[in-house]
Amino acid sequence: MEVTRLFDILPHYKENYKPKDDVLAGKENGEWVKYNIDQYIEISNNISYALLHLGVEKGDKIASISNNRPEWNFVDMAIMQIGAVHVPIYPTISESEYRYILNHAEVKYVFISSKTLLKKIEHIAPDIPSLKGIYTFDKVPKANHLSELLELGNKHSAPDLVKQIKSTIKTSDLVTLIYTSGTTGESKGVMLTHNNIVSNILATKHIPPMGEEGRALSYLPLCHIYERMLTYMFQYVGISIYYAENIGTIADNIKEIRPDLMSSVPRLLEKVYDKIIMKGRKLKGIKKGIFFWAVNVGLRYELDNRNGFFYGIQLKIARKLVLSKWKAGLGGRFQLIVSGGAALQERLARVFTAAEIPILEGYGLTETSPVIAVSTLKKGERKFGAVGPPIPGVSVKIADDGEILCKGPNIMEGYYKQPELTAEAIDEEGWFHTGDLGVFEKEGQLKITGRKKEIFKTSFGKYISPQVLENKFNESPFIETTVVFGENQKYAAALIVPQFEHLRSWCGVKEIEYTTDAKMIKLPRIKKRIQKEIDFYNQFFGKTEQIAKVEILEKPFTVDSGELTAKMSLRRNTIAEKYKEEVARLFN
Repeated sequence: MEVTRLFDILPHYKENYKPKDDVLAGKENGEWVKYNIDQYIEISNNISYALLHLGVEKGDKIASISNNRPEWNFVDMAIMQIGAVHVPIYPTISESEYRYILNHAEVKYVFISSKTLLKKIEHIAPDIPSLKGIYTFDKVPKANHLSELLELGNKHSAPDLVKQIKSTIKTSDLVTLIYTSGTTGESKGVMLTHNNIVSNILATKHIPPMGEEGRALSYLPLCHIYERMLTYMFQYVGISIYYAENIGTIADNIKEIRPDLMSSVPRLLEKVYDKIIMKGRKLKGIKKGIFFWAVNVGLRYELDNRNGFFYGIQLKIARKLVLSKWKAGLGGRFQLIVSGGAALQERLARVFTAAEIPILEGYGLTETSPVIAVSTLKKGERKFGAVGPPIPGVSVKIADDGEILCKGPNIMEGYYKQPELTAEAIDEEGWFHTGDLGVFEKEGQLKITGRKKEIFKTSFGKYISPQVLENKFNESPFIETTVVFGENQKYAAALIVPQFEHLRSWCGVKEIEYTTDAKMIKLPRIKKRIQKEIDFYNQFFGKTEQIAKVEILEKPFTVDSGELTAKMSLRRNTIAEKYKEEVARLFN
């Protein structure tokens, strides 16, 4: 059957693919719990029946606050097929943000994963007049559990009513409200329709090189449109989805299920690469020499055999001796990793692809459902350092000031209850203004060059894109995060968060006693070593763009401590305020 609305994916799956027991899988009490398509449909239907019995009507808002797990999908499909609107919310935001979103969206019911999150919502529930009930996925004493809703739905089965409601749901109907975490100000509710997201599914379904035999590992938040759209697309093409327990168990989960593909953000790929390099540094003698020779071969990798015959021989040897072990260490079956959410360092794309783990970079925003452009495995549709050509059906142009504009079926309806902001984002001709800067490469690939609002001008009139500098300096194995400042100052300067794990390893090799992170960054020898990295990477930039001064921070940035958004972007204003003394010292 044709998929025109998101809930059409379920009958499409049942009609087109062989029965299997792992359409969805999640881990409970150390065991993988798997669901086939009939169970998926039955559970979703029973939740729909229960919601209808509770009085949920078309257009009502129902929220979920949860980690990735099959229950998220069941609730998602149940909400959508009765015409209600799913409001997925990050499980890592503050109480004030929950209060704002739940009130702004006028949410009627909330599905929550755990006891910890339940406490947060119960605390603010009296402040949300629209809220009628809360259900949990985990068993929590005295809390309404999902199983109660399933029993209620089974008792009040209403297949004809659901069928009738489905028949009234149009492709242009609102299906979800996604509140963007934002790096500044209050979250905005992005309104997406069935057609917005379905258009993205259909435009990207050809990318995975496998079908119903494939397995995907999912760890990025389903409440973000990036992972959510991809899981819909995986279901559309019949790929099984396994949900990682948490970010700390990804390595173990990969070994257990041996996935064929997954989506990621550059930060995780950087950590994987850094750990591999750290293991290489511990080798001795000829083994260490061979390891780093192979890494350097991988870092020179070019697509389509452009390095020539002799490089091809070197690559074969490097793969046999070293690089093949990288793939084996990641389960041995990876055919594809899709990277998005931030710029991917070119060297990572090169070296992982050399190790026969192709990384495809894509680009988009919540407001674009999300994909605007993405690389593919097809010849000519992939280039290191670029995010691929625009997807079919989406038009992209570069404005006179360098801003990326796009138009197509993926563009949001607007920001919920904020017509003025909608008018600012989508012009009269229907072009969505992304706020990102970019250029087209001669092959038709889109390349992101920075964020329009983040570009600053020094007191000498030089414009600097901090993202470009940050991405380059973050290539250093000694540096985890760089934050560049310099607006109206004489020079650019940066806060540096070291890669403490690498620093600890380096100190071990140099026989320097490692005490605490805070004490180590104050040692002159450590400061000198990090400055050596700054000097090296400064060579890639003109004199007026170079980092003239740094302050080294003693703690990594995290979502919980407030410096990062849920999708791992820098909260620049928060960082500037939190570290205002350090920033002031940069320019004294």
